[in-house]
Amino acid sequence: MTSYGKAETEKLKQNLENQLDRLVEQLADLEGCKDDLEPEEYDETKEDTMEQLKELNDSLSKLVNGDISLVSALGAVQLATQAAISQAFKTPEVIRLFGRREPKQLRERLSMIEQDVKLNKLSGSARDRQRAEILTALRQLNEQLSTEELQFLEKHNDVSNTFKNIEFEVVKD
Repeated sequence: MTSYGKAETEKLKQNLENQLDRLVEQLADLEGCKDDLEPEEYDETKEDTMEQLKELNDSLSKLVNGDISLVSALGAVQLATQAAISQAFKTPEVIRLFGRREPKQLRERLSMIEQDVKLNKLSGSARDRQRAEILTALRQLNEQLSTEELQFLEKHNDVSNTFKNIEFEVVKD
């Protein structure tokens, strides 16, 4: 019996997720070794990676517009690449979890951030930025946010305002 393209669709989805993961990991590695690189080398490598993300996004746009059966599979990856391109998310892990539509893991990351602050591994400003990124990602994934979380986003709306430049499309499963 044939798969009617299901196997191919799944393979394509997996390849695109792998490519997104590779690019996000590349950004994370780049940020990790920023101090070891010359400023020009860092800027050039980051620009190259961002260009690759833009190309991935362009490919996804073409696929999403041309094949309705791939919309739900590719929509989340496309949103993640758009978020990365717009630099709404600075944290590679948030981009990865957003692209994979993993709200539970995003919630776990919120808890880990608070622990990192208590252990003095993370400053208050870094906590606020990362918390805003995660809450924005959860909001874009249509997750229910508490009143406190919504108020926090309103107070720290510089991250969520970044999304105003991105055109989000309704993605149906």
